[in-house]
Amino acid sequence: MSKDFKITMKQPELGRKIFDLRTEKGLTQEELVEKCNISVRTIQRIENGEVSPRSYTIKSILVALDYDLNKLTNEEPSSIDSLVSWFKHFMLIDIDAEKPSDFLVKQLNIAWMFGLLYFSTGIFESASEYFLFTEDKLIFSKGVFIAIKVVALISFVFFQRGFILIGGLFRNYLLKIISSIMIVALIPLYVYDIILLFNDSTDRVFIAAATSLTFGFTGIIFGISLIKLKGSVGEISKYAGFSEIIGGCFLLTIVLAFVGLILYIPAELLEIILIFKVIEIIKNKQTEHITTY
Repeated sequence: MSKDFKITMKQPELGRKIFDLRTEKGLTQEELVEKCNISVRTIQRIENGEVSPRSYTIKSILVALDYDLNKLTNEEPSSIDSLVSWFKHFMLIDIDAEKPSDFLVKQLNIAWMFGLLYFSTGIFESASEYFLFTEDKLIFSKGVFIAIKVVALISFVFFQRGFILIGGLFRNYLLKIISSIMIVALIPLYVYDIILLFNDSTDRVFIAAATSLTFGFTGIIFGISLIKLKGSVGEISKYAGFSEIIGGCFLLTIVLAFVGLILYIPAELLEIILIFKVIEIIKNKQTEHITTY
């Protein structure tokens, strides 16, 4: 190998690039292994961004993929490209179903744990929002209110991140898209809600209505996407989906939004159970794979 061969692309961008090149070629990880004589585990870790491989390893992979080495050595990803790549990697948007089952189970375990946290925090959040909206008073201090909002936002992101993963695993692109939209839409609403604590403004009524409409509309689509999982996951996805749809319809009315929030309680619990079901499916497939050999 030439001494001038130097990779400027770093992880996780490098792993993302190799994954994209492999999928463009229509190759599985096992088929790539046969071409470059590198272990499947190494390929998996590189694509996951878990390791920074030696130049020789990278060159072997790129040669197997018929990729011009000069393109990669001269490519300097922009800050925007790096940010987008990091976001997609963190949010599991371009998940590879061939990733190790341990990795998938770990991410789904994180999702259901944050789902429970979101469910628990949501009780206090709903109560505080109700009194703030109907009686214009805080039942908690500003500090506690902000803490509740921040915890609710973070837990919601990681909870929905699990459904982005599930959407990728079962090729349910509607689920991936709507879960991503829900995350993106919620962040500015929560941030503005906190800002309004320090301003005497009638905008809080507008924010409450906007939040209700946003969650109502996205909740209905989210429910439809969950129902589409019935063939892969079972009846639990149907029950969770219908609960989301009914709750979303009440939220769209705005005046009956509180009823919708109550209906979301069983929906969130069913969604947590759904994640457990997916974990079980992944573990069963791993067992079947092991017993085949």
